[in-house]
Amino acid sequence: MKPLRTLAWVEMKLFLREPLALVFAFAFPFFMLFVLLGVFGNEREVTDPEEAAIWRNVGPADYYVSTYVGLVMSAAGVITLPLRLAGYREAGVLRRYRAAGVPLGVVLGSQVAVAMGMAMVAAAGIVVVSTALYDSVLPENWPLVLAGVAIGLATFACIGIFLGAVLPTARAVQGAGLAIFFVMMMVSGSGPPDGALTSQMRSFAATLPLTHVNHLVQDAWLGHGWALGHALVALAFAALTALLALRWFRWE
Repeated sequence: MKPLRTLAWVEMKLFLREPLALVFAFAFPFFMLFVLLGVFGNEREVTDPEEAAIWRNVGPADYYVSTYVGLVMSAAGVITLPLRLAGYREAGVLRRYRAAGVPLGVVLGSQVAVAMGMAMVAAAGIVVVSTALYDSVLPENWPLVLAGVAIGLATFACIGIFLGAVLPTARAVQGAGLAIFFVMMMVSGSGPPDGALTSQMRSFAATLPLTHVNHLVQDAWLGHGWALGHALVALAFAALTALLALRWFRWE
């Protein structure tokens, strides 16, 4: 464990020097949340049952705060983590790690620890700010929310390792990661609410991991219980991408 802690500490200091990583880990999710809540506020609609159902019978801020916890995890998984892995491969850092005898688990574990740790810091900041400014609700069931967050972290960590393993360059990761991130953001509940999407868009959203992580966390957050189906799909994404990453990972 000591090599992992040491390398993770070094990687965290390097992470804080990267503007793009900091933007997508912290600034962008906050900006988007403020835009959405500035438009919708947190007034619960009680006179229009159809509109109330779109927001799951809570205020917009209550609806969005949990989905933005998922969004920062997805940003870490599809942008930050694979970008660092691909950049290290291009620069020969991974090759030097292998030559020095650093185990693959330590290399990947340090990257995951930093990326997902920063995602959790950003998520906590979103919850605090949303609660302070818009009086959004805190989780109804903390243990289930934390279990959902743990599954989300595992899912996007595996996806990030997979993208970093199979995409050859940092430029390729950046392009693919940004495309995946914005598509997920727009149809997985972190942009327009699910109830406002067409049936075709909801069917497409069901193929994306962020949709299932958002439902998993949001259901527990709003007191709707444990979304077992979404949990199983998210874990399936994690298992499949982890196996593919281990199969196709390249040091150089």
